[in-house]
Amino acid sequence: MAKQIPIYTGTLRSHSLTVPHCVSECSGIRIFGRRIKSLAFSTDVAIIKNINADAIIAVYPFTPQPVISQAIISVSDVPVFVGVGGGITTGKRSVRLAIQAEIQGAYGVVLNAPTSDEVIRQIKEVVDIPVVITVASAHTDIRSRLEAGADFLNISGAAATPEIVAEIRRDFPEVPIIATGGPTEDTILRTIRAGANAVSYTPPTNGALFSQIMEKHRKAP
Repeated sequence: MAKQIPIYTGTLRSHSLTVPHCVSECSGIRIFGRRIKSLAFSTDVAIIKNINADAIIAVYPFTPQPVISQAIISVSDVPVFVGVGGGITTGKRSVRLAIQAEIQGAYGVVLNAPTSDEVIRQIKEVVDIPVVITVASAHTDIRSRLEAGADFLNISGAAATPEIVAEIRRDFPEVPIIATGGPTEDTILRTIRAGANAVSYTPPTNGALFSQIMEKHRKAP
């Protein structure tokens, strides 16, 4: 018999963002005692403060800066996984950023797909939080990533993500996988059923949310 779950949203928080319910179907990944099934892909502190995701994945297209990760961690009510480069920003700088992120309270560090195995190895030697390597292609040498010390895989292959997840899962049945879920419940479920343990969800932007609110205001008498 299905469990009945009482719900309370209040008035002021009734329009907070909600991760698609189907994400609950994945197994989750237990990290330091917390079970994480959903990660919101955002660096917007207003979004981060008003979404019910289990964690935040804070990766952005600029050189990582500790002041940004500190701001996000201080605002978030849930664990934060911090991007520490690996593409343009790499080598010793990524190692130092990883150390700083752990000191700030990050639950894990996320490295971009171009990161070398050597940088993964160096970071794993100096931090005691999960090292997450992004995988953007089915041609990635997953075994070398894991042997270098990567703890989790973050699969970001756009429309090909479910296929990449399924291929990796066949060869590595135990590896923890976070994967992008896509824009709909159908695409999220495809990713979960392919073998993802947790799903990263991109929430709507502030601009899109304001547009919806202003449309309602314009129609109000």
